[in-house]
Amino acid sequence: MKQLFIDLYLDEDVDVLVAGLVRARGFGAMTTQEAGQIGKTDTEQLAFAASRQKTLLTHNRVHFEALARQYFEENKTHSGIIIAVRRKPQDLSYRLLALLNSFTVDEMVNQIKYI
Repeated sequence: MKQLFIDLYLDEDVDVLVAGLVRARGFGAMTTQEAGQIGKTDTEQLAFAASRQKTLLTHNRVHFEALARQYFEENKTHSGIIIAVRRKPQDLSYRLLALLNSFTVDEMVNQIKYI
């Protein structure tokens, strides 16, 4: 059975509390810490997320917009990038849940969403 709901991969600059808040609502979320990916480059983080069909959540707009452009130019596929303004974890998770309830895995492929 094909996956319908988006699974998240939180970049290391995103508060880990967000993962717990999202999981409490039934969505999958993996932190950089849980994945053993602390200290990896942004390129490595996106490749890790893409290889596991996870949508990457980050606060790092500049680097991940450039990486998304690079993926496009190289005809590579990623599972989506969500770029979030820094907010309290509860506020961020509220906005994130609205997005997670609005898009499927397939709709996030090669997309960037801003919250």
